[in-house]
Amino acid sequence: MTKGTYSFTTPIYYVNAAPHLGTAYTTVAADTVARYQRMNGYDVAFVTGMDEHGQKVADTAASKGMPPQAWCDSMEPAFREAWDMLGITYTDFVRTTEPRHARTVQKFWGDLHDRGYCYKDSYEGWYCVHEETYYAESDLEKNEEGQLVCPDCKRPVQRMSSGEENWFFRLSDFQQPLLDFYASHPDFIRPETRRNEIVAFVEGGLKDLSISRSTFDWGVPLPFDEGHVAYVWADALLAYLTGIGYGDDEKRAGEFEARWPMQYHFVGKDITRFHCVIWPAMLMAAGLPVTHTVFGHGFLLTKGEKMSKSKGNGVMPADLVEVFGVDAYRYYFMTDVQFGQDGNISMERMVQVYNADLANTWGNLVSRVFNMTKKYFDGRVPEALVNVPGMDNPLAAVAAELYGTYDECMAQVDFTGAAAAVQKLAEAANLYVEQAAPWTLAKDPAKADQLAFVMYNLLESIRIIALYMAPFMPNTSAEVCRRLGLADPALVEDIQAATVWGQLPAGNAVEVGDPLFPRLDTDAISLEE
Repeated sequence: MTKGTYSFTTPIYYVNAAPHLGTAYTTVAADTVARYQRMNGYDVAFVTGMDEHGQKVADTAASKGMPPQAWCDSMEPAFREAWDMLGITYTDFVRTTEPRHARTVQKFWGDLHDRGYCYKDSYEGWYCVHEETYYAESDLEKNEEGQLVCPDCKRPVQRMSSGEENWFFRLSDFQQPLLDFYASHPDFIRPETRRNEIVAFVEGGLKDLSISRSTFDWGVPLPFDEGHVAYVWADALLAYLTGIGYGDDEKRAGEFEARWPMQYHFVGKDITRFHCVIWPAMLMAAGLPVTHTVFGHGFLLTKGEKMSKSKGNGVMPADLVEVFGVDAYRYYFMTDVQFGQDGNISMERMVQVYNADLANTWGNLVSRVFNMTKKYFDGRVPEALVNVPGMDNPLAAVAAELYGTYDECMAQVDFTGAAAAVQKLAEAANLYVEQAAPWTLAKDPAKADQLAFVMYNLLESIRIIALYMAPFMPNTSAEVCRRLGLADPALVEDIQAATVWGQLPAGNAVEVGDPLFPRLDTDAISLEE
């Protein structure tokens, strides 16, 4: 019996470049939630995928001398291999060129057309191919050559003449419904800075949205006018529905109804407007509930600039994984930058976090305690003694508070707070080693019970820490548990029950093994090519 469903998405990523640190950041965050909520007893759906339609993709394919579908097919391995490398446990990978997704798009927009929310008209205005966004002239900027450019990417925009007919969605009808929804659902847009931006934008007035293009054919044809293909955002947003079975007879009965509305959409702050204005208006028009929360996280910055391929500062995940390993990579990006804020990253800071949190605190604790277990108890977990005269167990009290703090942090996607709660127990265990001094107790046979008491408490703390570290560092936690003679933490389905004190079986063999996190030297490694 599960606690229910827990469902969320990353964006459906553009196929024009392989995953970089920014796309990996969103995806690792979603996977950290997925892993925890499975351990917390939920039936998890985690949807990601590739956004393959639109003029930008068609232009990129042409520049490569390839048909659009062939270009998209060539990019799929880059995404799947990157996510496999980072241990991403998605439940559905949606490609917007799949027939099942075309059925979603056509069903959804067919329904909205029948409901009277779509109409045909001519469009005249400005369009940024790179951002896949329409702009009013008042929103545009000028470059040094006097050209009108996109306010976001600074590239020249295209003039769409009045000769092109488009289908429009009556977005303007939803200005007040959206404002009312924001007021009654204050957690719909997080963090608060994103919410304030969106509310101000909608208060400024909404214009109807062009949802089709007729000057190229790389997209899903609209069911009520096959001469038009769906505008890329009118297509890609619907992948969230495709991934949980909207209108799909091949999914199990009731799948969509059980999973919608979702708990979260995780997105970069640059696409919150699409997810917090257009998307909820589309859902309202369709008579569907709106997702509980859109979380628009900040950018990763190198030397103060957003990381991007076009700026030449888009470091690839594999480069850092080669240096730090997968788990340390995941841990750093989930803990050192408060999720939601912009964060500067540097090799020096990554090494600092690695050495402090992982090598010195967590890895050193495991190494010391496992070595002492081998030395004093022949590599076996000692008996769990409860009452030993003159001995306290401060670790059990810290562990008892951990689930409540950690669970609340994870529900709020406060990864920094969740990891800090686990590190509190690791730090307490390291302090306990120094204060209890097992090496001194081992010198006196009369203190054998005290030694067993101390060592069991330390080993049990390590077991509990490994379980709570598993969403961040699944491979390391699995290895620690293996060395304790325990199953993979990924098999846990009730982490609260599994972390009640005293469940480490006495007599289990304890394997010392290699250091989990050998110390790193900043001077020996660099991000520079």
